[in-house]
Parts: sequence; C-alpha cells; structure tokens
Amino acid sequence: MIVADNSVLVYFWLPSELAGLAEAVKAQDGEWAVPIAWRSEFRNVLAGYLRRKILTETDANAAYLNAQKDIGANEYSVPTERVLKLVLASDCDAYECEYVALAQDLGVPLVTTNKQVLKAFPKTAVALEQFAKRK
Repeated sequence: MIVADNSVLVYFWLPSELAGLAEAVKAQDGEWAVPIAWRSEFRNVLAGYLRRKILTETDANAAYLNAQKDIGANEYSVPTERVLKLVLASDCDAYECEYVALAQDLGVPLVTTNKQVLKAFPKTAVALEQFAKRK
C-alpha cells in the first residue's frame, strides 16, 4: 500500500503527460490510500478539465467514479492535530499535510510530485518518478 497524493490520482485517472509514470506506480503497488480531502481536490482538477474542454461532463463523472471505486475502503479521515503539527513543522499547506499524516499513520510511503512535500518530509515522501522506477 502507498498513499497517493492528488497529483498521482490525476495523472492516473485523467489525460496527462505523466500518465505513464502513474501507471508504473500502480503496477508497483496497486493499493492506494488517500485522505478524504482527495475528493475536493480531484473535483477541483475536474473543474479545470471541464472549463478547458479537455473532458466532457460525462467523462469527468466517469473518471471520478472510477477513482472512487478503485480507492474503495482505503479512504481515511486524518486527525486535525496531526495535520496541524505537520503544518507547523513545514511550509506545506494543510491539504498536503493530510497526505503526509496519513502516510505516516499507515507506515507507508507518500508518492507525490510536490517538491515542497518531498523536501519537507524526505522520510515519508517519494517522488512519483522515483517510485515508478523501483524494481
């Protein structure tokens, strides 16, 4: 199991230049955990895709439902206290720290493309490209 941040979800479920890397991560570890906040973040990306006419409304709804089905029961509430401690220990925002807290609580890596998270939490966060190339 890994924690996949919203960027990894987006690269896997939506058209993107990094889809191949996200697919390689899924092949390495197909069980992805996420904090509940993923829903709002993913919907926000879908909104951008809709406005830029990259996806139709039908395709956007299907992408969300497919991601939700794939995540299944691996969606977690993260304690506010844990998130705020991580916020105070870094320059990362609360959304990012939710993913970090979840990864730390589960004892699994957080796969991300966020350079700020990678720098602030090197014992927890692993770059998408690096994880994708693991053997």
